[in-house]
Amino acid sequence: MSTRILTSLTLSAAIAAALASGTALAQDNGQTANGTPATANTAQKADKNTKNGKSVQALEQVVVTGSANTAGVRKIDASYSITTATAAQIQQDNPRSAADLLKIAPGVWPESTGGQTGANIEIAGFPGGGDAPFYTNQIMGTPLYGMPSLSFFEQSSMFRLDDTVDHVELLLGGPSVVFGDGQIGLTSNYILKQGTDTPSGSIGVTYGTENLKRVDGFYGFPIGKGGWYGSVGGFYRESNGVRDPQFPADKGGQLTATLTKDWDNGSLVFWARGLDDKNQFITPIPLIQTGSGQFTAYPGFDPQTDTYYSKAMQHVYLESYPGGGTSANLADGRGAQLGFFGANFDWDFGNGWTVSDKFLVDGGNMDTNALFSGSNPQTLSSWESGNNVPAGAVATASYTNGSGIVTDPNADVISQGWWHIHKNLKSAVNDFRISKELFEGNTLTAGLYLAHYTDNDRWSLGNPMLMSNTPNATPIAVSYVQNGQTYQVTNAQGLIYNGGYNITENGVATNKAFYLSDTWKLDKWIFDASARLENEDARNTVCNLSNVNIDGNPNTLYDNSVSMCNGTYARTSYNKTHTSWTAGATYKIQDDMAVYARANKGVHFNGFDDLRGSVTGDTPPVLKIQNFEVGWKYQIPVFSADISYYHRQFDGLSYQPSSFGVPFGSKTTYGSDTKGINFTLHANTPDQIFSVTAVGNWMEGHYTHFEGNAEFSGLNGIFYGTYEGKQLQRQPKFQVRLTPALRLPTAYGDLRLWVTMEYVGNHTQDQLALQQLGTYTDFSVGAQYNYGPHWLFTLVGSNVTDALGLTESNSRIAGSAAGASGVILARPLEGHEYNLQVKYQF
Repeated sequence: MSTRILTSLTLSAAIAAALASGTALAQDNGQTANGTPATANTAQKADKNTKNGKSVQALEQVVVTGSANTAGVRKIDASYSITTATAAQIQQDNPRSAADLLKIAPGVWPESTGGQTGANIEIAGFPGGGDAPFYTNQIMGTPLYGMPSLSFFEQSSMFRLDDTVDHVELLLGGPSVVFGDGQIGLTSNYILKQGTDTPSGSIGVTYGTENLKRVDGFYGFPIGKGGWYGSVGGFYRESNGVRDPQFPADKGGQLTATLTKDWDNGSLVFWARGLDDKNQFITPIPLIQTGSGQFTAYPGFDPQTDTYYSKAMQHVYLESYPGGGTSANLADGRGAQLGFFGANFDWDFGNGWTVSDKFLVDGGNMDTNALFSGSNPQTLSSWESGNNVPAGAVATASYTNGSGIVTDPNADVISQGWWHIHKNLKSAVNDFRISKELFEGNTLTAGLYLAHYTDNDRWSLGNPMLMSNTPNATPIAVSYVQNGQTYQVTNAQGLIYNGGYNITENGVATNKAFYLSDTWKLDKWIFDASARLENEDARNTVCNLSNVNIDGNPNTLYDNSVSMCNGTYARTSYNKTHTSWTAGATYKIQDDMAVYARANKGVHFNGFDDLRGSVTGDTPPVLKIQNFEVGWKYQIPVFSADISYYHRQFDGLSYQPSSFGVPFGSKTTYGSDTKGINFTLHANTPDQIFSVTAVGNWMEGHYTHFEGNAEFSGLNGIFYGTYEGKQLQRQPKFQVRLTPALRLPTAYGDLRLWVTMEYVGNHTQDQLALQQLGTYTDFSVGAQYNYGPHWLFTLVGSNVTDALGLTESNSRIAGSAAGASGVILARPLEGHEYNLQVKYQF
């Protein structure tokens, strides 16, 4: 029986048990700041403060992420900016994915148009350019993997949102450079719901316009009378997606359980999670560029709903896969089959001594089955000419689904890579810290962070598949006859294997870090200073490649020169030690107003992909950042504000000069310099009938210290340029999300209505700022009605105006990605989508 079926059956049984046992209302499961169960009184207070997703005293909330003290710190006292969201707020934000939720933090730009997984996560002032190298996902304070991201993997893809989440804390920079995995960028920390003294839970059913069918459930309960609590919950869903691929775009579920023990002096939490989910990875589609940053629909393609994926290309057999070929299925998408087991222990020994330990072991597969963009669309005859079909030869192009011959030489076709990546990950992380109050107001904390993790991959990249340039495309097989001999240009599936990148990769690494932190409360001042010494010891082994004729037949042209493992290996070792530090100060002007300042310097170690292609002793440099920020926080019953100014400087970005693809000279490094403002503002009427929230960021960032010109291979051949002074790629100069909301009390419950306007300013695809992606404004809407003590109805809609906005274009093309007639491959926002959930709470 498959893991997915077991997950579904177990979840169904848990939900049934929850329904049979439920006896009391729990609008929001009460939790203390560190995620341990609250008392009944605390839970009732939490319900009042978070009703309808609002926190009456938002800056009074206690947060634990980035704090040396496991008891946490009030947001208004913290000398850094941190964003939080309750479970209700998460639902009302209606994120497309776990990555999409991150945009509630100012300055964070998740490119989530690729589907549920595999997002590029950009952070203002952090020159990433793809994947998510400066993002860490935590559950209960522990990173999910030892490295932030790898090729075809970033940590938000290991996580799914559901009703087992109590709240999330999003910390950008600041003290995170010292604690946890030392992330210099963004850390999201999800705190799980746990059982309480009163059994409580919920079951919800959701239907969406993309034929989404989903069930969610959660149940928390006491176990006996000895201070033990349990919980179980999760979800299962199927969806065709807004861009329907003719098979389920998203299919799978998740099951999470917790076991908690409370004592007067501390707590112990065990938690486990199983995730089995398969998700369509959305490939760019064609658009027409009409000017710099201006785009319209490509004839025959709806930019909001169409996709190339289809049943005709769903199943393939890839002969180029290392080890003798493999079957692959597009419906497996870019999914995750993972298991997690974690534990949190906190204890107060008295006399100022406390200890905390967080542990997590997880592992499983995170495979990718997807199309990846190649060249722009072209005519069939142009494609045949470019693939060495001789002039005068009799060529035949046939649809692979048996629907006939392509007779028009000017037929619109495109070639896209059918990529399959098998990725097996394992990780074990432990974070131990001990604190001592040295004297009144001063606490010293020492910590030891250990992480051991592996990555075992098998890649089959390349594999261009010829297909009709239409929605739900059909692959095309091409052959020709010359001198009475038949030559197969593609195989019967429309694939060409020649070239490609078909490797095995096996990486193993250990990170060891020791950190010290001191916090001192002195009258109206709160000071903190922390330092971290970390070592990463990593090894990566990649097979060497040679071109081979897979089947030995010279007439099957598609596999005569395929890059395959040849039995030898390149091994790279990497061992680096560096320090990070942070220091901050908060001055309480009055109880409801504070100013703060912070400086920090952190490092970003190489990942396994950085070692591939390098030799021991000549790996890319360690990335270093120094960050300075000052901020102002203010809160009264009708208004709150958190505004900060930052200056971020990067060093250690690497560049290798080349000529026509051949490296020459020595590697050079360059950096970036960014100044910006983050803001979160909230205002409401005294009766809280009307409120408005604004979250946004303005930034001015550019590359620095880049010497000479860089060489690029673009659509029109080789060209040269410099990064110096250019806008940081893939980062909007300005972005804001404005949400007015209206609460209407009724005889049976409250009705809440809201709309969110999202504006994304000018952003660019490439480091030369040649491919401008323009601006866009989109709207989402929501309505929620709680009827009586048990029923909650929620209707949410995204991109309701069908805005045409681009998050990225073809990342495998340097410079401008627009070809003839302005054709460009890009990922626009998905069209409108509405979801209705009916939830019963008990």
